Amino acid sequence: MIKVLLVEDNIEISQNIVEYFRDELEIKAVYNGSDAMECLSIYNYDIVILDLMLPEVSGMSVLSHISKNCLNTGVIILTAKEELGDKLKAFNLGANDYLTKPFFMEELKARINSILKSMGKVKRANLLEFKDMQIDMKVKKVYIGTNELELNEKLYKLLEYMVINKGVLLFKEQIFDNVCGYNSDAATEIIEVYISRLRKQLGTFGYGKYLITKRGMGYLLDESIGD
Repeated sequence: MIKVLLVEDNIEISQNIVEYFRDELEIKAVYNGSDAMECLSIYNYDIVILDLMLPEVSGMSVLSHISKNCLNTGVIILTAKEELGDKLKAFNLGANDYLTKPFFMEELKARINSILKSMGKVKRANLLEFKDMQIDMKVKKVYIGTNELELNEKLYKLLEYMVINKGVLLFKEQIFDNVCGYNSDAATEIIEVYISRLRKQLGTFGYGKYLITKRGMGYLLDESIGD
């Protein structure tokens, strides 16, 4: 599932966004710039929805951090500030889009989908692609060519997360939080088991070689490996 960081200090607006997208996006909501910076230093996000007027650390400072360090993250500025100077500064710092309050949820959804498509993360609604593999996120099914992979819930979540972040080195702890959940009692070593099982299943169709282990670092799905 697409992973979103929502940085909005208006609790009512934040809760409304989380509720609207609860079946479509995995949203982490924080209410100040400091917490946003901490989250960005630990996890990878596909989209950041960012207010500019934040306590502790300004939205512009958070945006500058994203621009310098989070190369595969799209940013939507969500703010009541309509001045042209603010918009130009935000775009110059790397924002992908700018939405002023008040706004319609349908418009925010359209902006999110547009950015995801432009970044190649979702080529069609609910569909992820990796070479000849297609993942239908709506029905949670995976196909390589005409063959459907038989994956349990954990392996499906692992593969979906790896494809969303294809080409990105993911730490074991990041994968664990996304596959098992932040509050899981399991040990992070379980990810090694899941990776092994997933590689074996992908190997049946010649795709195991794309799931790379970087010893002591993490894992990535790399489509640049020669066939």
